[in-house]
Amino acid sequence: MLVLGATVMVLAQLVMVAIMTMTPVHMTGHGHSVGAAGLVIAIHVAAMFLPSPLSGFLVDWVGRLPVAAASGMTLLFAGLVAALAPPHTVGLLSLALALLGLGWSLGIVSGTAIVTDAVPLSIRARTQGLVDVAIAVAGAGGGLASGLAVAAGSYALLSVIGGVLALAVLPAIAWSARPLAATRN
Repeated sequence: MLVLGATVMVLAQLVMVAIMTMTPVHMTGHGHSVGAAGLVIAIHVAAMFLPSPLSGFLVDWVGRLPVAAASGMTLLFAGLVAALAPPHTVGLLSLALALLGLGWSLGIVSGTAIVTDAVPLSIRARTQGLVDVAIAVAGAGGGLASGLAVAAGSYALLSVIGGVLALAVLPAIAWSARPLAATRN
């Protein structure tokens, strides 16, 4: 389950950073002011952190794996909304980035809970530190790849790729949950 928790967090970070990084570039490239782009990013950041108590409640109430799956689905929806939003609409881009922040929150909180459950207390801090490094590398890679994807294709292509990539948590969850179901019988 350690690998699953790390995978959930790494994918959430990668997708979030990739789409977030290029959104202001996309917006200013289509005539939006820096203020409008800043507003969209402010909404995004608020959506990353303000729902944390709700994300934690859901992880405890519904379970780690369903919330991790919800993260992937929310990030997919965020990518699709971003890809399909007409470039002149601040409202839809704000919605896309709010969903992106919420999907990230669900992924980080559920992934952290999965890692915490999987690791003994004696090595938990060291393990979380290693997972944090993987998350940071994923964020840096997402930022770098996002510029390349937009340069080679478009913001819409980047957003769709990011959303689809977030769905990789679903087979990872299914693969990880399968042995648990077999041991319960």
